Amino acid sequence: MRAKVFEIAAMLNGRVEGDGNIILDTICKIEEGKPNGLSFLSNPIYLPYIYQTQAGAVLVNETMVFDKPVMATLIRVPDAYSAFTRILEIAQDQQHKTGIEQPCFIASDADLGKEVYVGAFAYIGSKAKIGNNVKIYPQVFLGDNVEVGDNTILYSGVKVYSDCKIGCNGIIHASTVIGGDGFGHAPQPDGSYKKIPQIGNVVIEDNVEIGSNCSIDRATIGSTIIRKGVKLDNLIQIAHNAEIGENTVIAAQTGVSGSTKLGKQCKIGGQVGFAGHIAVADGSQIGGQSGVTRSITETNKDWFGLPVMEKREALRISLLLAKLPELFKKVKDQKI
Repeated sequence: MRAKVFEIAAMLNGRVEGDGNIILDTICKIEEGKPNGLSFLSNPIYLPYIYQTQAGAVLVNETMVFDKPVMATLIRVPDAYSAFTRILEIAQDQQHKTGIEQPCFIASDADLGKEVYVGAFAYIGSKAKIGNNVKIYPQVFLGDNVEVGDNTILYSGVKVYSDCKIGCNGIIHASTVIGGDGFGHAPQPDGSYKKIPQIGNVVIEDNVEIGSNCSIDRATIGSTIIRKGVKLDNLIQIAHNAEIGENTVIAAQTGVSGSTKLGKQCKIGGQVGFAGHIAVADGSQIGGQSGVTRSITETNKDWFGLPVMEKREALRISLLLAKLPELFKKVKDQKI
């Protein structure tokens, strides 16, 4: 990105305080500001840096007041964080590649939309349907009958098995696997296990972002479903026939067992484990390292612990547990 301060302000409907003709060509943190760099300030914790930053310009909230002179040029906007996010989106768009690199394999009956980028060593299988402006980075594998909607980005090493469907405006980060077999094995009389064929698929709706090294297993029959607006961190396991509700966010290293359904607008911390065949109500917030072993039917509540319980109760019990050694000593000394 290369633009003058006043041009950036115009993009964001902002107001310039200072030199609007400074040319900016990089984006930087406020504490690591550069004369040709654009930074932002929205969190008060970083307020001291505004007085010493070397950044050429800083995005700030239009209501922000400073008690000392600020040397940097300011771009005042209604919401500095949102404005900076928009700048990052513009910078990212400018980095996107176009065209089809060689060597790669595209089946003769695959259907590619307009302005598609296909990186080297990518594989696109038979009857795959790729929408407009899709970005397929090197070493991506798309199996037969896979569908990818408009404006979706698949980063290097993503694997999408046959028959899976990915919606529009999605982002799937490197080395994630979509549609691997669900973990289904039937015990046999001799103690061995026989693999249960997994003939379903995975359906990922619009505006979903999935981090790197995630695994979303195909359904035994039917579909494993990731609803629109879901955001998944890195290193997450979603098992067969699970369903993640609309606009739910899940932090790293969480595992969702088979046929479990999470509701809309849930917020799941890191390293949470969900047992299979349960349901979690809309708006549930689950604290990190919790174990959810039963269905949650009450909406919009905070939960924590193993086994999971209401957060206030879990914290109260945690405080009491810390006092157990002292209580034990008292009981022992009194020889009760």
